Amino acid sequence: MAEADIAYVAAAGAAGLALAVSAWTWRFTTRAAAARSLLADHTAELQGDLARREAALAAFSDVRMVVHPDGSLGHPLGDAEAVAALSDVGQAVDAAALTALAQEGCPFDRIATIGSRTWRVEGRAVAGQAWLRLSPLEAVTEGTESGLGLLVDASPVPTWVMDASGALAWANRAWLTETRSDSLDAAKAQGLSFDRGADAVAAEAARLGSRHEGFRWTTAADGRRRAWRIVAEPAPGGTGAVTVFAIDTTDVEETRDALRRHVTAHDETLNHLADAVAIFGPSKRLAFHNTAFQTLFRLDPAWLDERPTHAELLDRLRQRRLLPEVMDYAGWKAHELDFYGEAKASPDDSWSLPDGRTLRVVRQPHPLGGILLIFSDITDELKLRARFNAQIQVQTATLDKLNDAVAVFGSDGRLRLHNEAFEAFWGLSAEQLTEAGDFEAVASLCKASLPDPALWLGLKARVADPDPESRVPISGEGRTGDGRIAAWQTRPLPDGATLVAFSDVTARRELEQALAQREAALKESQALKREFVGSVSYELRTPLTTIVGYSELLETLGDLPERSRQHAGAIRVAASQLARSIDDVLDMAQIDAGEMELSLGDVHLNDLLTQAGDRIRARVEGRGATLAITIPAGLAPIRADGRRLGQVVDHLLENAARAVSEGGHVALIAAAGAGEVRIRVEDTGRGISYHLQAHVFDRFVKRERGGPGVGLALVKAIVELHGGWAEVESEPGKGAAFILHLPLEAAGEAAMPELALGS
Repeated sequence: MAEADIAYVAAAGAAGLALAVSAWTWRFTTRAAAARSLLADHTAELQGDLARREAALAAFSDVRMVVHPDGSLGHPLGDAEAVAALSDVGQAVDAAALTALAQEGCPFDRIATIGSRTWRVEGRAVAGQAWLRLSPLEAVTEGTESGLGLLVDASPVPTWVMDASGALAWANRAWLTETRSDSLDAAKAQGLSFDRGADAVAAEAARLGSRHEGFRWTTAADGRRRAWRIVAEPAPGGTGAVTVFAIDTTDVEETRDALRRHVTAHDETLNHLADAVAIFGPSKRLAFHNTAFQTLFRLDPAWLDERPTHAELLDRLRQRRLLPEVMDYAGWKAHELDFYGEAKASPDDSWSLPDGRTLRVVRQPHPLGGILLIFSDITDELKLRARFNAQIQVQTATLDKLNDAVAVFGSDGRLRLHNEAFEAFWGLSAEQLTEAGDFEAVASLCKASLPDPALWLGLKARVADPDPESRVPISGEGRTGDGRIAAWQTRPLPDGATLVAFSDVTARRELEQALAQREAALKESQALKREFVGSVSYELRTPLTTIVGYSELLETLGDLPERSRQHAGAIRVAASQLARSIDDVLDMAQIDAGEMELSLGDVHLNDLLTQAGDRIRARVEGRGATLAITIPAGLAPIRADGRRLGQVVDHLLENAARAVSEGGHVALIAAAGAGEVRIRVEDTGRGISYHLQAHVFDRFVKRERGGPGVGLALVKAIVELHGGWAEVESEPGKGAAFILHLPLEAAGEAAMPELALGS
């Protein structure tokens, strides 16, 4: 190629290169301008975003710091005041936790004290970069400005927050009121605490990292005890902060305590019941039993404490033969257990046990579920009822057998009982009395036979008036329309009822009238008898005195033959005995008339008995017998009628002298006893037959010891006038003994009033 061509080509190439460079330059410049414009816009956008982020960081009191891979911390970002409050964060945060966060992305939450403030430190890894967020813990209190915070602050439940160190971080107004603190700052400054036990619950919740509850009793300022349920809830994230709620359960605890006392009292009351009580719960297990239940069935208390089921209890009772013996036990048991589904109490049942006892069984639903069983031993009740029914039947039969018309009216005036004689007495039927019913109607039926208004009015007062003064027994008589004499009487009964009895006393009154007439005639005859006895005795004593006097005169004549002298003596003795018999008859008549009076004085028995023995000794010895007198030395005198006692002893000695025979013996013995003196006259004669001993002291009874007479009857009568008594002891063929029991001082009504004489 020529040089010109080469030059041309070179020039053309240079021109094209220049043109290409110019085009590229223009294009590059255009692009660069566009890039600068985009960069400026992006820069402005980034600067705006940065400004917004910085404003967002500055708007809150928390601080953020970047964590380098080696665990070192970057420059703090955030509120200037908060940044200024931070000192060395690395010393407050665990280095191992920072390294794990930077290298492994392990997040953490901590509560740390940096400088003079407490901070919440949170570590998070985002997009390969580790960050720390530090928030002052006081910021929690700022939540009260929110709606939820206002709600918590206004809550009546004391609520507070404790930090990881256990110090008070925040509290609501209820807490401040309970602790009597003016403000939260004042409470913090004073180190107040709601309750040390509640603080312990909060510490335990913080340690475990889970909710923890407790129960505390506190004493308020007014001295009232209050119960609190403490609920401690740890803050999420492991910050160590704990929110604590104190719920007032005083009313609940007081109600529970009252219920507990009520249940205890209820159980104690059931334990004092004589009836056996068992309560089974809804699970059919024994929930309660009283002492009577264990005693009634003789069950082991330890086994009952294991709360057996109802079915197990029935099986145990069946093994011990303490259930009724039935053919189909399985069906009977199923029927017993079916009562758990009943809504109402079942009718009372009775169990007849093999040991002879009878139990009343009451089943009723329990208010808390299950059933209540009550067992009552009614064995004695049934026996008593049977005896009562039998007694009523006997009483009714007895009343029906009475001749008196008897009716019993209750305190309400209703006719309760009457016998057949009542119907017959008034001529009424049982139907009429049943229809009448009360006293008024019965009285109206009876008035037809006994129209006495005062009588029925008085009976009504005794029947219907509850006043005790009106319910006194009364009686009276009246005459019926058919001429009968009706006697009536009322008797109040212990149960408030009144018994009214009527009887026909017509025959009795007629008999009493006849007896009164006979008594008058008897008194008249007695008076005539006394007059006759007195007259006859007087008429007899006058010639007897003459006979005795002339016989004694004849005995004194010197020229009288001996045989005639003996005849005169016999006449004198017979006349004397006849005079004494007449005196005895007069004395008995005087005693019968109640006219004999004792002349009391001090009687020395030694002298009286000795003189009596001397009077009878000749007669006893004349029959070939002996007489012995035994009187203890120092025998005290007694108050008695000496003449009458001498008369008594003479009769007994004469009786013994007649009974004794040759070789026999008569004894007169005196002895002192307890409050009395005994005089004993005994002989060895033929004795007295057993069948006559009971009548030996009767008057005018024929006796084998001397025929009829009044001597022994007079002895008995005079001794009884002195307040003593006489007895006889005899064995046929071996003699007899008469014993007089005389008091130391006569107490007979026949004693004349006199001054006591000294001994």
